[in-house]
Amino acid sequence: MSRHTLLYILVGMVMMLTSCQERVVYSHYESTPVKGWERNDTLSFDIPSIHEGGYFEEAVGLRINRAYPFMGLSLVVRQTVLPSQVTRTDTLAYKLVDDLGHAKGKGINHYQYTMPLTTLKLNEGESLHITIHHCMKREILPGILDVGLQLSRPVAAGVETKKDEKKEGEAPQ
Repeated sequence: MSRHTLLYILVGMVMMLTSCQERVVYSHYESTPVKGWERNDTLSFDIPSIHEGGYFEEAVGLRINRAYPFMGLSLVVRQTVLPSQVTRTDTLAYKLVDDLGHAKGKGINHYQYTMPLTTLKLNEGESLHITIHHCMKREILPGILDVGLQLSRPVAAGVETKKDEKKEGEAPQ
């Protein structure tokens, strides 16, 4: 392969990778203690001021290993929009293993999960303070390595879908 061909391939790959990442506004993981994640061990995420307002998709990321003893996980996610102090609390229940015992995450011995949370409208200059803790019956959860949060712009940012308009008495199609 010539140097020019190699250069074009490299430039193309860099452009594809950076264009895919432009929609991600924030992505960060916090590690949990090796002995296990305690119920009262709350993880915090601070998303700095948004430069351009709009709609954002939120997702919780999770990395676990085979030491995790359950098929699912329940999390409490509390988020406060600043400076307005508007607070929202969500409980996220996610099935990590299918009925046959196979992990639904990506990986072999360590598994990566992405759990959609919500779509949120933020104005320019607003920021977020988010806390996450588990609400499982067991006090300490082994096998949870990292918990993360991602904020990204929707794929079709700025494109609004038109709702179907129906006349009164008309049957849905």
